Amino acid sequence: MDMRVRSINEEDFKDVLTWSRDSVFCEANGWQSNRKIDELQRWWRHCVNNAEKGFLRMGVELNGELIGYADLASIDNGSAELGIAIGKSAVWGKGIGAQAAGLIIEYGVEELNLHTFYAETHEANVRSRRMLEKLKFREVSRDGVEVYLGKESCLIQYALYN
Repeated sequence: MDMRVRSINEEDFKDVLTWSRDSVFCEANGWQSNRKIDELQRWWRHCVNNAEKGFLRMGVELNGELIGYADLASIDNGSAELGIAIGKSAVWGKGIGAQAAGLIIEYGVEELNLHTFYAETHEANVRSRRMLEKLKFREVSRDGVEVYLGKESCLIQYALYN
């Protein structure tokens, strides 16, 4: 299994469009189902072309296919918030998210001199919680409530110190 993180580009839109048609992915990631193609394409162009200070989005590629993306947000003073979205739900539950997260963390350490990573997930998102714990993130707080998969769920904050 050959996985890497790489820059995203406008040609990746075909994969993003496929993910947007997967109701399981959309519900789990808070994406609106059945978005209009032109609206989705404008959003993706924005992701590709607008470098925001303190934010990095990279594609997650598995065996040459874009299967998701990984984010480092709020990059500041050696720390960042981690975000992962695996768009191809057929590969969920196989450790792909953890491997992708490990790669973006490694990139953050080596290329951006990061040493602290934060993450947040819903208490009900067992896969995400297991992934973070597998990567040695530690729960640091429980603050906030959001709807996840149609039900209110406590938000859990995690940290990883390198």
